[in-house]
Amino acid sequence: QLRIVESGGGLVQPGESLKLSCTLSGAALDSLAVGWFRQAPGKEREALLCVNKGIVDSEKDRFYISKDYAKNTVYLQINSLQSADTGVYYCAVKLTWSCTANSEAYDYWGQGTEVTVSA
Repeated sequence: QLRIVESGGGLVQPGESLKLSCTLSGAALDSLAVGWFRQAPGKEREALLCVNKGIVDSEKDRFYISKDYAKNTVYLQINSLQSADTGVYYCAVKLTWSCTANSEAYDYWGQGTEVTVSA
């Protein structure tokens, strides 16, 4: 059975950086698509970045996604954190290899890790 464990969230100050982890068990990372999503308070869940067999890492604005095959882990680095980054960050796994921003296409979800950006 595939399991997802996210970690790395917490309370941070504006301007700081944070690295979130998504560790998988029960499935090999190279056969899956893994995406990071964020849900801010009162808002809908939004897609951030995704990796799959063909995407080793990717960057968008202040967000950077990468993976470590040896640790079966996908990371999300967030730089220059802002109060608008506050929310719950989720890691999701799609059993077919293609990345998509459509959250409904993902098959497994982690419990989420909470990030609070505040001075």
